[in-house]
Amino acid sequence: MSKIVACFGELLLRLTAPGRELLLQTPRLDVHIGGAEANVAVGLARLGHETRMISRVPDNDLGDAATGYLRRYGVDSSGVSTGPGRMGLYFLSPGAGLRASAIVYDREASSFAVASLADFDLDSLLGGVDLLHMSGITPALGPVSAELAVAVAEAARARAIPISFDGNYRAQLWQRWDSDPRTILNRLVGQAEIFFGNHRDISLLLGSQFSGEGEDRRREAAQAAFDAFPQLRLIASTARHVTDADTHRISARIDSRDRVAQTEEVTVAGIVDRIGAGDAFAAGILHGLRLGRDLDWTVNSGLALTALKHSLSGDASLFGPGEIEAFMGGELDVRR
Repeated sequence: MSKIVACFGELLLRLTAPGRELLLQTPRLDVHIGGAEANVAVGLARLGHETRMISRVPDNDLGDAATGYLRRYGVDSSGVSTGPGRMGLYFLSPGAGLRASAIVYDREASSFAVASLADFDLDSLLGGVDLLHMSGITPALGPVSAELAVAVAEAARARAIPISFDGNYRAQLWQRWDSDPRTILNRLVGQAEIFFGNHRDISLLLGSQFSGEGEDRRREAAQAAFDAFPQLRLIASTARHVTDADTHRISARIDSRDRVAQTEEVTVAGIVDRIGAGDAFAAGILHGLRLGRDLDWTVNSGLALTALKHSLSGDASLFGPGEIEAFMGGELDVRR
C-alpha cells in the first residue's frame, strides 16, 4: 500500500522585485508559485516521496497555474479544489547588504482563506495518507481558517494519521484580526508528533522564557514542550546567525524525548534566495524519517536541504537525493 504525505495549506503567488530592488522601484515583478506547505510537498516529491496537496484556488488562469506547478514537480494535485475568492499573493523585496528582506501580504478573501470544512472531502483526501503536514500560517489567516486547521488536524488524528506541524509564526497575519495565536497554536501542536520550531516558538506556545544560551536553552525549551504535549515525539529546528543578506551561518538539531542530534554550523555565502529555506529543512527532515534513517543522518539531511535552498531562486527546494549526499560528502567542485 502506497504511503502518501498530504500537505494542507494555501497556494500563493509570490511577486518579487527584480534583482535586489525595492518593490516597484522599476515597473516589473518576477512571479513564483509558493506557499509553505506546497514547498514541503514539492521538496519531498523531488526526493522521491509520494505527496498530495490539499488546498483551494480560484477557477481561473492563476489557479490553473498553481496546480500545474504542483504537477510539474510530481505532486498529486487532485486534492486542490476550486471555489469562490481570489488567488492569495505576497510581495517580496529581497534584502541586500545590511538591508533585510521585506514581505507584504495580500491574502484576504482568497479562495483558501474563505474555505470551510464542508469544502473538503476529508475521507477521500486523507485516504492512503500516512502523514499530514501543516503549518501555523493557515490558522493565522483568520478565524475561519483557524477553525478549519483545527478541524483538519482532528480529522487526521481520528484516522490515526500522524501530523507534522511547522510553527511558522507570521506576526503580520495574526495581527490583522482579533486573534489568540497561543491558544490556537496549542490546539494544533497538541495534535502533532513532529514539531518544527525553536525556543522562541516554544516560548510563544507556553508563555515561558528559557534561561541559558545556545544548545542548553534549546534543550530546556524542548523538554518543556515534551512535558506540555504528550503526543509530541520530535522537535526539529535551525539556528541562524545573519552576517548580512549574502552570508548566514546555520546549524540544525533534532530533539527527541531522550536524546539530541546536533550538526556543526555551516556558512552559507552568496545567497540567491532564502525564502522557503525553512520548508526545505522540513522536507529534508521528513525525508530522513521516512527513509528510516537515524537522527544524526536525518538532521544533516535537513541542514543540507536548507543550505542548498539558499542557492536557488523561488520558494521550493528542487534538489534530489544525490545533492543531499554530495553536500554531506563535502563535494563542492563541478560534478562531471
